[in-house]
Amino acid sequence: MTFVKKSADKTPIVDNVFSIVSKAKQDKQQNGSENVIDATIGSLYGEDEKLVALDEVFNHYDAIDHRTKAAYASSFSGNPDYRKAVYEWVKQDADVKLAHSVIATPGGSGAVSMSIETFLDAGDTLMIPDIAWGNYALMASVNNINVERYHMFEEDHFNLNSVKETIQKVMLKQDHICMVINDPCHNPTGYSLTKEEWKELITFLNEVSKTHSVVLLNDIAYIDYSYQLSTSRDYMETFNDISNNVMIVVEFSCSKALTSYGLRCGGAVILAQKEEAVREAEIFMEKKARATWSNIPNAAMSNFVWIVTEGKDAYMKEKQKYIDLMKKRSEIFLEEADQAGLAHYPYKEGFFVTLKMKDNAYRDAFHKALMAEHIYTVAVNKGIRVAVCSLPVAKVYGLAEKMKEIERSLN
Repeated sequence: MTFVKKSADKTPIVDNVFSIVSKAKQDKQQNGSENVIDATIGSLYGEDEKLVALDEVFNHYDAIDHRTKAAYASSFSGNPDYRKAVYEWVKQDADVKLAHSVIATPGGSGAVSMSIETFLDAGDTLMIPDIAWGNYALMASVNNINVERYHMFEEDHFNLNSVKETIQKVMLKQDHICMVINDPCHNPTGYSLTKEEWKELITFLNEVSKTHSVVLLNDIAYIDYSYQLSTSRDYMETFNDISNNVMIVVEFSCSKALTSYGLRCGGAVILAQKEEAVREAEIFMEKKARATWSNIPNAAMSNFVWIVTEGKDAYMKEKQKYIDLMKKRSEIFLEEADQAGLAHYPYKEGFFVTLKMKDNAYRDAFHKALMAEHIYTVAVNKGIRVAVCSLPVAKVYGLAEKMKEIERSLN
């Protein structure tokens, strides 16, 4: 006898990240933090190996009136000033000319999850990269949606050929396409598509849209830590060329942008050529929001609006220090990895560097061998994720060579 719905996936959830984080924590308690390299944590950490909570963000949040923190938001779609601020923040200087709307969500996760449920029915197929954040597949699974994976890379660049092949495969099964691109600052490889790659992708999606409706989910969770902030949104101008049968939903996260992971605030930015298409998606998302989480934290939205307006200059200055720090960490690791001959996927910017593994069996053996030497990372499909976002510079130095030595011992 079972009490849950018949279509439910009853396989227990296994979160590999949290289990490895727990092992690293235990090792630090037993052997001392200075003797353990913990490259598992996917949040921004300072050189003191503690979570960064930006002063410019939380000093203002602490000063917000308690009644504002206690109050419901003015709408389950999000406060109007917040929705406007999210749209302006997401596009910034990019000349985006499309019809648009914004729905407030609990973090970027809420935006992605809601979008998947909006555009796909049970039995449909979602396209995601073969190297990707694991929750995309989980979100699909709990809604009985299938997953088809396209190969992320072809040599040192984005694999548009695989995207085309995978879409053509899915087109045979359904009359609509929904795919995820996590860009820029891809999790977990740190790759960012060029504007030319985006142009090619949009051109192909327009071809597909002649017979199938197309929805592109652009997860920009890490965009505000781009090493090229001033041009980080330029690629969005390619969105202007989408056909009437293509929709783009940009998934935004305050968690990363404001180092406010626990406040659960984000947004889904709906973009299309026609207002009626945007409104159609917006109506479903409004209902989904009301029926699922009902309300986004009022003070979190209020704080974001203040940060990106009155507090913007001080916030940007403080955040830039950590972007520069992460850039230094990644440059050290990549330079030493290349010197040691430690293979990794193409990295441009972002929280993570991912080592390239020939297959997952080898990955598992390597991952286990690293832990035996008190080096903790996260195993991903065909790779080992190294979180440069949380590794102090002192522990980055020499890490690539240590990993290469361990690799040699396996061969």
